[in-house]
Amino acid sequence: MRVSLHRALLTYGGGLVLHTASSGRIAGLDTLYLRLETGTVVAVGEVRLNIAYLNGLEAEAVLAEAVDVVGRIDFEAGAASLLTLPPAAFSEASAPVRTLIDSALHDLAAKQAGVPLATLLGAPDGEPIARATNQTLFISSDETFLEQAAAYVARGFRDLKVRIGAGAFEEDLRRVALLRERFGDGLKLAADANGSWTLDEALANLGALAPFGLAYVEQPIAPGDWDALDRLASATPIPVMLDESVTGLDDVRRIIAAGNGLMAHLKLVKLGGIAPTLQGARLLNEAHVPFMIGQMNEGALATSAALHLAVAARPRFSELYGADGLVDDPASGLVYHEGMVRAPQAPGFGLRFDASRTHLIREFS
Repeated sequence: MRVSLHRALLTYGGGLVLHTASSGRIAGLDTLYLRLETGTVVAVGEVRLNIAYLNGLEAEAVLAEAVDVVGRIDFEAGAASLLTLPPAAFSEASAPVRTLIDSALHDLAAKQAGVPLATLLGAPDGEPIARATNQTLFISSDETFLEQAAAYVARGFRDLKVRIGAGAFEEDLRRVALLRERFGDGLKLAADANGSWTLDEALANLGALAPFGLAYVEQPIAPGDWDALDRLASATPIPVMLDESVTGLDDVRRIIAAGNGLMAHLKLVKLGGIAPTLQGARLLNEAHVPFMIGQMNEGALATSAALHLAVAARPRFSELYGADGLVDDPASGLVYHEGMVRAPQAPGFGLRFDASRTHLIREFS
């Protein structure tokens, strides 16, 4: 088994600038890859490093942890064994490092079985690796905002999420109104406040947004105060989806137990990989709680991991736009078209990985 870590900075073309209330402006995606090669099989996992605004972990700290943890794992034990009985170095690592290792092992296990990952996760044999996805409209000038929306609509994307909460709410409200005026009721609209409001602000702002028919508003108030979220759920005129509040299976169980209409946004990098996220999805499905399988802005391999999971888990919502428009991604094969994202019907994640387009961090004997 040859094991190596690689790093790359992924950037978007077309003038796209990532800018949310929580992240600020982001120049690119600082990305770490774990490559596993055994015989003729090469598997790769991916995690984004520069997401301290989500998890409080600085990129260099996550990188150092990954080097340490990967160096202490005996990958010769095999993917199935490591996923079933993860060693302490793996199971006790931070969520991003667990996501990196978990995704590489799942890619390896599916490739060794000769099936797409979605099939390994329980999807019917031959199920197309494709899902409808939303697109997001970041904070920008009105001109850029409408140009980007029109570009998505022209490509067949009719599900748009608006980033709000970074400035005056009146500006957020005006931009949502601009979308309805320009594109009518044919668009499915949602908004993401990234925890920017107080409870009182959220109640007032959700009331003002209600006439625009939003499918949901994501994380109106900051995570941590479940009593406030419960009060919000009982009074909101718009469905509320929690993102930053969902950092593990205990949070999933809390949402299920509350039974008050709150929905959940599941992301691999928050829950620690494909295995725990699939477990969370199954719990939510059993409880008939609507949820979304989504991601950060991430590269093609991380996006494909979430896509395969969504094919298997069948969430009500999918947010899989993360790799759309990247110009220097070392992984290729994902296609965005007519409101869908599709991966090849091939073993594992189904993508090709060109390590020469990355910077080698460490090889492990």
